[in-house]
Amino acid sequence: MELLWERDEPTTVREALTELEWHRELAYTTVLTVIDNLYRKGWLTREPDGRAYRYTPALTRDQCVAQAMHNALVDSGDRIEALTHFVGRMSLDEAVALRAALRTYERRISGR
Repeated sequence: MELLWERDEPTTVREALTELEWHRELAYTTVLTVIDNLYRKGWLTREPDGRAYRYTPALTRDQCVAQAMHNALVDSGDRIEALTHFVGRMSLDEAVALRAALRTYERRISGR
């Protein structure tokens, strides 16, 4: 996902492989499998390009993080306890930003 967010343009598996090879040698099929799994999970969209596809992130990085946070909260078992621990690890600036986000959300859902 990082690679596709950084490229900011539709990308083929071959192009992704070329960019990833600086880090370590990978097989084309490995990269294809990962990209195809991300597509099937709805994280990527694709468009035909000859016999290949060009892939684009379906979510922004921020949307992806928000989805992961939501999933963790749902899986926690005790949402209040999880939120309490989460907030307890925030900096003052993060707490201020969260408070502002909550006010904006509350205004939006209440119609004010």
